[in-house]
Amino acid sequence: MKLFFDANVIFTAAHSAQGISRGLFRLAAAGQFTLCTSAFAYEGAVRNIQKKAPDKLADLTMLIQQMVILPEPHPQWVIWAERLPLAGKDAPVLASAIQVKVDIFVTGDRRYFGHLFSQVLEGVKIMTPDDALETVILL
Repeated sequence: MKLFFDANVIFTAAHSAQGISRGLFRLAAAGQFTLCTSAFAYEGAVRNIQKKAPDKLADLTMLIQQMVILPEPHPQWVIWAERLPLAGKDAPVLASAIQVKVDIFVTGDRRYFGHLFSQVLEGVKIMTPDDALETVILL
């Protein structure tokens, strides 16, 4: 099983060693599933850590080593994602996950992805970290 993490999930995991997002990293390290992200999402997490919690940059660097960085999406998938509708900064992130056909796209961004939560798009389920944790524990 492959889980794709949006930038906010990566940021949250680096920022808090005790939260659900970090717990998903621990389960992945135990071989429960594979973690993926895009270079664009990773760069967003780095920017936010540098701005909001620079003391957590080492945690972020350690966590990213557990992830597969996916190729940037073909423009057709970005256009498709923009029609959902998704903002310009979010469309390429979801498009990367869709292009590679991960199982679960994990985001805590309720503002921009909330209307997609629990939907399955092109075979990819959109979930919050809480829902993703519950799903992988039940497997």
